[in-house]
Amino acid sequence: MHSLWFRLLTAFLLVVLVTVGTIYFFVSRSTGIYITEHEKIMEQFQVDRMRERLFTHYYSLEHQEGETEQQGGQPVYQKWKNVQPEIERMASLYGAHVILTDASGIVVGDSKQKLLEQPYDLDLPREIELSRWGGTAVGTLYLGPELTAQAYPASPQRLAESIHSILILGGLLAIVIALLLTFFLSRRISAPIHTLAAAAGRFGRGDLSQRVQFRAKGEVQELTEAFNTMAGDIEHAEQLRRNLVADVAHELRTPLSNIRGYLEAIRDEMIKPDVATIASVEEEAALLSRLIDELQELSLAEAGDLKLVYQAENIARLIKQTAAHWQPRVTAKEISLSLDQPNKLPPVNIDWQRISQVLHNLLENAVAHTGKGGTIAVIAAQQGDWVEVSVSDTGEGIPAKDLPNVFERFYRVDRSRARATGGCGLGLTIAKRLVEAHGGKIEARSKPGKGSRFSFTVPIAQSHSR
Repeated sequence: MHSLWFRLLTAFLLVVLVTVGTIYFFVSRSTGIYITEHEKIMEQFQVDRMRERLFTHYYSLEHQEGETEQQGGQPVYQKWKNVQPEIERMASLYGAHVILTDASGIVVGDSKQKLLEQPYDLDLPREIELSRWGGTAVGTLYLGPELTAQAYPASPQRLAESIHSILILGGLLAIVIALLLTFFLSRRISAPIHTLAAAAGRFGRGDLSQRVQFRAKGEVQELTEAFNTMAGDIEHAEQLRRNLVADVAHELRTPLSNIRGYLEAIRDEMIKPDVATIASVEEEAALLSRLIDELQELSLAEAGDLKLVYQAENIARLIKQTAAHWQPRVTAKEISLSLDQPNKLPPVNIDWQRISQVLHNLLENAVAHTGKGGTIAVIAAQQGDWVEVSVSDTGEGIPAKDLPNVFERFYRVDRSRARATGGCGLGLTIAKRLVEAHGGKIEARSKPGKGSRFSFTVPIAQSHSR
């Protein structure tokens, strides 16, 4: 009972019933009003016709006899002589009981021939006085309740009955058509839904390559596109997860293998556990510890559980301190590091430690990819309610096809995963998450052979924002 076909059927039937019922109500009401008015007009027309025919009969007799109302000695009802056939024709024509009395109340015509030449003593609903010019009464016409438009084959009453019958038959036909339309339309509408359901079932069982190719319009097409987009995103996320597992295994394997190699060599007395050997083992352990710390930090940042302490800070001082930390390594590599920032930048609402970490990661990336004699520039400037900080270098640059992926975990332009540049491939990813946690954005621009520029924004403290 919860199938799409049943719900469509119910909806169609309700629409048909409501529509037909509404039409039937208004048509019946309008028809009833029309019939009432029409019957009044028809009845008055019939009465006028009767009065005309009776006066014609009356005056024809008067002229034939050459008498007037002032002539005495002759009963008045004789003026209505031979009116009985006319009364009967009227009754037959209009389907009513017709009685005519003269001026004294004696019945001179009765369509049922029961009260002829007798005083009128019935109670027929219609009483019409027949008067000559000048107001002199010459008789009274009584009509029975049967005087309606029903006497005519094409009467309004019969027309109303026909309309009611047509509406009922039309409603039944509409219900049959609704059933047929429901059958065909439900198949057409439910087909893509069934296809989507089947694809979702296979997708849920692990076949992430499932896509729905169904040409439709409207909401069904939107649903199909949404499913395909969702499937693509999930497949991409699953691929990233697999890559993450592979990358983590690779990054962990290298220092662990080195540590194990050193320990085995010491055990086999191939090398001595001197200061240099211990320093090498310690370096590999530090690399392993750093990788674990960065993975944990990235996990917290992506889950939104990273604890940040926001307060108004001097961004210029933060940049100077971070740059001073890298000055010895820059000098050793014979790289020029310059700072370009206004004399007075507004305080920014940041977590000092986390933004320092962002700038540290960007400088580490710049130093690693800038060769001897190159330059690195750190620039800060106010942009509306934000302060933008950029780190530019004159290194080898990033190919256009790799640029959109530089913020992904463990992504390296160097596919050989060489450790000559250092790092674990998580620095830019962590920087992106930390900047986004501050409500800012980070982006990268690069031209192969001409260097790269990484920039990020942080919000100005509320008390100093415009």
